[in-house]
Amino acid sequence: MQIILLERIEKLGQMGDLVNVKTGYARNYLIPQGKALRANKANTQRFEAERAQREANNLELRKDAETEAAKMQGLAVNMVRAASEMGQLFGSVTSRDIAEAVTEAGFTIDRNQVVMDRSIKALGLTEARIRLHPEVSVTVVVNIARSLAEAETQLKTGIAITGEITDDETAVEAAETEASTAADDSADASTDGDRADTNEA
Repeated sequence: MQIILLERIEKLGQMGDLVNVKTGYARNYLIPQGKALRANKANTQRFEAERAQREANNLELRKDAETEAAKMQGLAVNMVRAASEMGQLFGSVTSRDIAEAVTEAGFTIDRNQVVMDRSIKALGLTEARIRLHPEVSVTVVVNIARSLAEAETQLKTGIAITGEITDDETAVEAAETEASTAADDSADASTDGDRADTNEA
């Protein structure tokens, strides 16, 4: 089906573009949501008559979205979830969960504005894209942990805490130990290489 886009649609086109889409996509989503019109002579004339006003409205909405995006820069939302020792969640975090967490942080969005390829099923830090306007998106950090203390530690270290942690200090020690162990392993590997060189000499 050929339609006229009334706003920018990602991977499809800009406002005013004539595009071909699957009939179901147009009838079930784009047209009912006010994002497109069926392409015919009457609708083309209607769009051209309304184009200037629509473009002005879009510009105003885009400015508001850009202001909101600036306020959301660097936002991280914490979520407490039960998980296995390996860090796999008992359940998953969906777009609805993220929308609720962002709203609790003071920014009103709905689940349809959260762009996700799949639900999140493990502890740790994950980036999620929030579409505030067809032309404006912002990335927020979704911080999933077993407790708020662990969430704070994950955010500081950038390392997902998968083992069982009892308090903040233990969590910090665990993260530091993990980083230290990695550094020691690297140093040992370097020393072994030097020894091998010396023996050959």
